[in-house]
Amino acid sequence: MTVEIEDTYAEAFRSLYVEFLITARDRKWLDHAINATTGYGSSSIMCDCEAGIDRYVGPGGDESFLTPDGRPGAICQLHVPRFWKHRVAGLEKALLQRISQSVLTCPTTRCFAVESNVPDDQPYYRLGRKVAFFGDHFEKIEERFGRKMWVVPTMGGDFCIDRRFPYHDGVMGGNLWFMATSEDASLLAAEKAVEACASCPGVITPFPGGVASSGSKAGSAYKFMFASTNERFCPTLANHPNVDSQLPEGVTSAMEIIINGRDLQSVSNATLAAIRAASDVPGLVKITAGNYDGRLGKSWVWLIPENHAEAV
Repeated sequence: MTVEIEDTYAEAFRSLYVEFLITARDRKWLDHAINATTGYGSSSIMCDCEAGIDRYVGPGGDESFLTPDGRPGAICQLHVPRFWKHRVAGLEKALLQRISQSVLTCPTTRCFAVESNVPDDQPYYRLGRKVAFFGDHFEKIEERFGRKMWVVPTMGGDFCIDRRFPYHDGVMGGNLWFMATSEDASLLAAEKAVEACASCPGVITPFPGGVASSGSKAGSAYKFMFASTNERFCPTLANHPNVDSQLPEGVTSAMEIIINGRDLQSVSNATLAAIRAASDVPGLVKITAGNYDGRLGKSWVWLIPENHAEAV
């Protein structure tokens, strides 16, 4: 079966994002910290941010990126929409809550800024000072791992965290839809796409396992809901008299992945890698993406970029 790749675009939009590096004694405790810190960060529809792991670094990961303490590490990102009114404060609150409750509390962890030297003209959060208040006047700044860090005494030993965490403009809302003749096929395609994204630096795929089975549309028949199920792409509604189904013939399941990243180029690179990785799955009928005719965002990620002069 030949998979159709629709000549369309994912309508992404500008974000504000912050990234940070977690290290731990071993992969077991590193994964515990990652999972806790990025949990409940699937969609900005109701979460405080969209969160995920960019990549593993140091021993056992991308060893071209050396962690300051020489231990296994992971770079994570948090994103909020640029159009949020209180985006700067909102992102800081999400960062503070997640680091203080899920990294500080996790055995053997440390937390570093990905950028070791933050220029004075770069906006940043004074996260280290705020987390260090947990030390109850016993916290201190010391030279650790070649940089000045806040050192917070805890029952498990010293917790070390960098002082400044810069934030930047990014892109969120890149997406791909995988339509297939079975749930197994659509899920396998999405899983392979997420795996491909993991090999592309600078991006995350929020949602559980990187996959969303509940793709949404803006608005709802219920006035109190500002997003709801995308009924035109629900297989069980394909023959409903009040639904204008947009599913190809034979499709019984559609899975979505979301791609957020540092910039449009990073998201575009991951999108193309995901398409290549998923397109050979048996039972996959069509790969497409969600867009809203430019009403949501102006960061368009084309699925077939060579057909469009404006593509990245």
